[in-house]
Amino acid sequence: MSQTTVITPVMDKAIEADKTVELVGEEQVIPVIEESLHVTKRVVEKGGFRVVKSVTTEEATIEEPTIHESAAVNRVTVNRLLEPGEELPKSRRDGDTLIIPIFEEVIVTEKRMRVTEELHIVLSRTETVTPQSTTIRRESVRIEPITSPNDLQST
Repeated sequence: MSQTTVITPVMDKAIEADKTVELVGEEQVIPVIEESLHVTKRVVEKGGFRVVKSVTTEEATIEEPTIHESAAVNRVTVNRLLEPGEELPKSRRDGDTLIIPIFEEVIVTEKRMRVTEELHIVLSRTETVTPQSTTIRRESVRIEPITSPNDLQST
């Protein structure tokens, strides 16, 4: 957009009414006329820009490693009586194996804890790369100059 300035000459009405030359005695009175300007501005659209945005998609294959964990449970018979006052065995690790003791209360002439078995859980981890297809979107922008008034009306 640009601004256009319009200049319009306007005569001062008081001076305009008195346009004649008068004779006063030997002197001649000549009216002096002065113009003044009245300035106005208005906005005129001369052109502009149009922004065109589009989205393109493309197929892409990505290879990202995935991890799969599995567990195998092996039951190991122990059958060991705990001594009176002996602390209960806690779960423990032995390398990749998690050992969880299993208890039962048995009646003997006295009550004592006996470890009946242990669970040996072997953890294993495998990593595989699996190609997967996915859609990737990308935006692009094009700027077009608008020079015709017809182009301005269509936006």
